[in-house]
Parts: sequence; structure tokens; C-alpha cells
Amino acid sequence: MPSANLTRAETAERSRAVSVRSYHVDLDLRGAPDAGNPCFATTTTVEFTATTDATWLDFLGPRVESVALNDAAVPVRYDGARIGLSGLRAHNVVTVVATADYSRSGEGLHRYVDPADGQTYLYTQYEPADARRVFACFEQPDMKAPFTFVVSAPAGWQVLSNRHVAERESLGDAQTVKFAPTLPISTYITAVVAGPYHRAESSWSRDELTVPLAVSCRASLAQYLDADAVFAVTRQGMDFYAEHFGYPYPFGKYDQVFVPEYNLGAMENPGCVTFTEAYVFRGAATAAQYQARANTILHEMAHMWFGDLVTMTWWDDLWLKESFADYMGALVSAEATEFTDAWVAFANRRKAWAYLQDQLPTTHPIVADIVDLEAAKLNFDGITYAKGASVLKQLVAFVGRDAFFEGARRYFRRHAFGNTTLADLLTELSATSGRDLSEWARAWLQTSGVSTLTLEDAGEGWSAIVQRPARPHRLAVGHYDFDEHGDLVCRRRVEVDLEAERTVFESAPAPLILLDDADLTYAKVRLDPRSLETVEHSLDRVVDPLARGSIWSALWNATRDGELTAARYLAAVRRFAVAEPNPALLTALLTNAPYAIEHYLPPASRPGQRRRWLEAAWTAVFTTAPGSDEQLAWARAVAVAAAVDDTRAAEVRAILDGTGKTPDGLRLDPDLRWQLWTALAATGHAESADLDGELARDDTGSGRTARLRALAARPLPAVKDQAWTAIFTDTALSNEHLDATIAGFRAGAHRELIAPFDDDYFAAIRTVWSERSIEMARRIVVGLFPAGNTLEPSDRWLEAHADAPAALRRLVVEQRDHLARDLRAQALR
Repeated sequence: MPSANLTRAETAERSRAVSVRSYHVDLDLRGAPDAGNPCFATTTTVEFTATTDATWLDFLGPRVESVALNDAAVPVRYDGARIGLSGLRAHNVVTVVATADYSRSGEGLHRYVDPADGQTYLYTQYEPADARRVFACFEQPDMKAPFTFVVSAPAGWQVLSNRHVAERESLGDAQTVKFAPTLPISTYITAVVAGPYHRAESSWSRDELTVPLAVSCRASLAQYLDADAVFAVTRQGMDFYAEHFGYPYPFGKYDQVFVPEYNLGAMENPGCVTFTEAYVFRGAATAAQYQARANTILHEMAHMWFGDLVTMTWWDDLWLKESFADYMGALVSAEATEFTDAWVAFANRRKAWAYLQDQLPTTHPIVADIVDLEAAKLNFDGITYAKGASVLKQLVAFVGRDAFFEGARRYFRRHAFGNTTLADLLTELSATSGRDLSEWARAWLQTSGVSTLTLEDAGEGWSAIVQRPARPHRLAVGHYDFDEHGDLVCRRRVEVDLEAERTVFESAPAPLILLDDADLTYAKVRLDPRSLETVEHSLDRVVDPLARGSIWSALWNATRDGELTAARYLAAVRRFAVAEPNPALLTALLTNAPYAIEHYLPPASRPGQRRRWLEAAWTAVFTTAPGSDEQLAWARAVAVAAAVDDTRAAEVRAILDGTGKTPDGLRLDPDLRWQLWTALAATGHAESADLDGELARDDTGSGRTARLRALAARPLPAVKDQAWTAIFTDTALSNEHLDATIAGFRAGAHRELIAPFDDDYFAAIRTVWSERSIEMARRIVVGLFPAGNTLEPSDRWLEAHADAPAALRRLVVEQRDHLARDLRAQALR
């Protein structure tokens, strides 16, 4: 479908010529429980004005039955992506009757059958442009309109959308639900959710406003849904935004639905937010997991204003919503919930994602040049989210908190239910702060790359901060020394404004000097030699968790950049991680350590380091406090480590079958059991019968996905060949099952088993890109990229496929760059 990839230029031309007045969308989902029925009926009536004779509606579906324009039937002109319209008047009404497909990729209207009870569940996911998979529309964010949804569904189902139910009619074993019209919103944030969802209800009130709240999930997960905890964070967020945004929540009710096989963490559909089911914890969960869920809840809630009320004109300004939501998620978590250390998690998890993305050859400015939808799809990255949020944190320090929020309030009032660009926001912030932000925007929003800060001795009580490349920063430099208890505490903090490449400031010798203390700016920080020596001996004596997080971030970035050996980084993790009390930092360390082993160590060094890491994790499980978050985190680390080293395979199996000693207090929930079984499978210590037996204990959606991953992890040539074939030929695999098969194929330390597929990968990916949806194709291209010891195959492909779609080339270039970084780090001695 060559016309499916909409461009910025053509959509801008369309919005200049067409203004949408309203949509009326009828969806017939009564046949959804019939797995043999791949389609549903969709009828859309669009009212719009036009100053052109011709335009088009977007639709991706198997067929369009009829088109009526201004009460007259017209010939159907449909190419598989666009419905051509001509003979337009100043005022038009078009009705499209069509057939759409249920999705198994998480794009459009996704259908899921719960193996636990056989029930069918539906939900929509559209961003950036998949509403057209469900109804005919003008698929671009700047053509806002009110939507009225009418949904026919089986009787007894919950049926939800952006607004409250206006009418409900029951007819035997079916129902028809009509929703109140929405306020003017973009197509990509409309939503329909339907199925026998379990539902809990509450409310939030402030002043004269009462907002009905609800939390929903699949019926088979109801026993695990901690709705009261979700409601608590929701109310805290509503309170904060009501106080700071000065614009009452505009969308009536507030549903939050946890849905299966979700491609994202969540989506900010106004009044009907959808979340991944990973946030419904089937077993034990750490404080870090609860903190991450709270952050996501608050992130999506911020979108009700940044993104839904005021929306970017095109995807170039995606940061106008995502950067703000990412920043607000951390800010509100820290200031309004129990998760007061949220900035620690942000500094280590979110910013690490940004630093990674911003050092790729495909990096881009926060305000990006997005020429089409394929580029937009790949722009939901660490730069748009985490770098943008980091820069906003710096902006707040630059203009002041009061000016920042007053600017936001003016922005909401002036542009409510409209579309904006960068200039609109800067106008308001400049007015409230009294600062000309054009230079700040040029330096931070319209350039790419991350600065690196190093400390130099400038002599006679002075130091210098050298930054490359140079940007304006406002930061603090912390001077840390040991107190009478042997703890490292900040004795002196100096605020410094950086403008040039080299900035001199008054300083004093200290065992540890930490640039960007309090993590105010966005930059990689290098530790000077004395500070590095101090932290390698005494990092656990740094009392402030945010300072520890900054130090760990500095060590990790130096390792990734090939300035600190992976072995040295791993030694620090083994020494200090077991005593790390902050759950977000511990989670990051337990993620980074195995990655460093497999990517940044030379192959000859890996077996010994794998064994050391497994033993460190194994010991920690038995020595940390029984039943603690730390014990659970280390048990998960054991499962990861045991997938590449089978030293403890017998003990792991004994824990699973109940014949061995389980660490006191360890919560051996289904997810942990599957992780351990996958480790055994990947090292050749579990057979299909073992995995079938575990499935009998946990025959759920999660259990079936985990079994698929474990089966593909077995180190047998025939198994790898079967997985490879399924990935490329079984189009019935859902998004989640495709991921599981890819993960199993790659699992374990058996590069020799998958290396024979390298040439097949490069031969197949262009066809995959043309035949699969971008979501499914991206998973294959990224997930199966060969992790060999040479760049030659990827270089050959890039040279031979200069004409390949830009989004596909971007993915290959990025994966090649990751491999190049691995090889540089492995060469460090």
C-alpha cells in the first residue's frame, strides 16, 4: 500500500483545505467472541467543510462497501489505504460503510482470548495513526473534532470509550451503547474498550468538580488488582494538577484500564487511559515496580492537558506532550506521593535511555524533523521522552518554577482544544519569565547530542568544568567528604552557570567532587581520578540516594563509552549492589551488570564473569532480608544469570520441584518460576515436558507466553530452526508471542546456534518491512539483529539497500552502532 505512509506536507495541505465538524462512528462488535470471524463492521459519518474539490479519508481494512457523499451514493475509490472523495461542496457529509480487521499486533482494535476462562477482550490503540484501522477518518493530529461512538457488543460486556454512556439498549444477547459526544480531540486519542472486564469504581472531587474514577482489568486478573492503590495515586495526581495547572480536568470521567498484549506502557486516551497488564502484579512486586506504575499513572494524567487538551500540530512537536508528561510523572511522584525518591529513578533509568539514544548516529533534536508517519512511529524514543524531560527540568531551573507553571496555565487557556508548535509554548514561557528563550531553545531543543562534563584543576583554589559540546547549563557542584561516622556527605555545594566550553569556578580539594549534583541538567558526567578512587572504595558511604544515582550513572556511561573497563564496573557492582537500599538503583544495577558481561566484555572473559555474577546473586538471595524487595530483585537476577551459566542448575531445579532449599521468605510466584524455568531451558536442563508441567500450574495468558519463550530457548539446532521459521512465516503470532519467540531464540550463551541465521536475517528484513505492520516488523528487525564480532554484514546491507525505507534503514543503522559500541568496549584493556 504505497499511499499508507502519510507525509507531513500532504497532511498540512489537507488541513488547510478541510475543517472537520464532527464524527459519528458505529462499530458492530457482536461477533468478536467468534475466533473464526476476523472482521467487524464499521460505519463512519464525517461532517466537514472544504475549500477544495477533492480530498481523501484514511482507512486500513480489507474492504469498503459503500461511500455516500451529501446524501448521494458515489463510486468507491479505495486503494487499501485511502478513500478518494471528489465533487466536494463548502459543507459536506460523507458516510463510509466498511469492514475492518481485528488486530493481533496491538495496532487498531486488538482482540485477545483469555486462556484462563475463554473470554474475549477488545481494546483500541492508535498512536500515531492506527485509528484508520478501525474507522475512516482524517488521520492527523491537527484535525480535531467531537466524536460520537456507538458500539454494538455482546450482552453483559463492559463497553467503554472516552465519554460516559448516553444511551444503552439491550436486545437479547446483545447491547448497543451510545456514548456522549467528546470534546474536540484528535483521532489518535479516541478509544473503545469492550469485554467482560472486572471494574472497580470511585471518585475524586475538588471545588465544584467531581470526576468519576474507575479501574478495570480482565476478570481472571481481578484477584490481583489493587484498585485502592491505583485510586490513591490517581487522586494525588488530580490534586496536584488541579492546583498547578489552573484548568479544571475537562474530560468528565476518568477510566483506567489494564489491557493484555499491550505494545506500550500506557496511552493517554482522554477519559479512558489504557495500561499494560504488567502493572497488575500477579505475585510479588518490588517498591521499584510500584514506583514505576505510579510514574506511568501520573505521566498519562499529565497528558490530559499536555497532549489531549492542547495537541501538537504534527509529530515534529511530539515532545510538546511526551517530554512534559515524562517530567511531570517524576515531579508529581516526588512531591505528591509516597515515592519521594522518584528523581533517583529518573536519573538512572529514564536518563540512561536518553543518553543511549542521543549517542546514536540517528540522534535528532528534541524538536525533530518528522517528514512522515513511519518516521513518527520511530520517534517515540529516549530523546523525545527522557531527554526532553531532562531539558524541562533544566528549563525550570533556568526560568524558575513559578514562571514555568504560570506559563503552562496561560498556554492551556489560550490553546485549549487547539493545536500548537514550539513557538506557542515559548511565547508563554518568555512572557512569564521575562527571558528571551529563543537561544535556549536553539541550544537545547533544536540541536542533538549529549554534552560530557569533566573536571580539571585550574590551580590556586580554582577548578574548571570542560564541556563538549558546549551548551548553557545551570548546575551544582557538590564537594563530598567523610563525616565523623565515615559517611560521605556534601560539605559544600557551588552553583555554576556554564556557557562556554571551559568554565572556571572557586573550588576546594575533596575526596569526591560531583558535577551536576542534584541532577539538574542533562549531561554525562565524568569522575576525576581522585573521585573515582573514592567511590570504588566507599560508594556505599554516600548517604544521598540521588548522589549515588549520579555516581552510578557516571560509571555506567564511562563503561558504555569505553573509558572504564566492564570488569572494573562489574567489580563495583558486586561490591556495593548488595547493600544498595534504593530499589530503583538496585534494579538498574541488576539490569546493567549482565548486559555489561554479554556486550562489553571480550568473549574470552565472559565465562568467568558470568560465574562470578551468578555466585554474587545466588549468595545475595540467601543473605538479604527474607521476604524483602531486595531478595526478590536478587532472585530475578539469579534467573537472568542462570540462563548463561549452569553452575547452579541442579539447585534451581530443586527449588522449582520442591526438593531443595528455597531461600527463607522468597516469594516464588508464577512469573519468577517461569524465569527460572527459562534459565534451565536455555542451558539445556529443561525439556518440553517440564515446561508443559509448569503450564499446568499456570495455564494463563502469561503462562502460555512464558512457555513459548522457554521452549524457544532450548539450545538445540532444531528448536532454533523452528523458532526462526515461526517468526518469519507464522503471521498468526500475536505481538506478545512474537516477542516471546524472538527472546527465546536469542536466549542463553549459544551464539554458535544462531550465527548460521545471520545471512538469512539480512536477506529477509526488507521483505518483512514491506509485508508486516511497522510494529511487528520493528520487533523482528531489532530483535534478531546479529550480535556477531564484525560490522561487515550490516555495512554490506546498508550499502546495497540505500533505497530502503528510511525507517528501516534507521533501525539497521542503530543496531549496527550498538554492535560497534560493544566491539569498542570489548577492545578496552
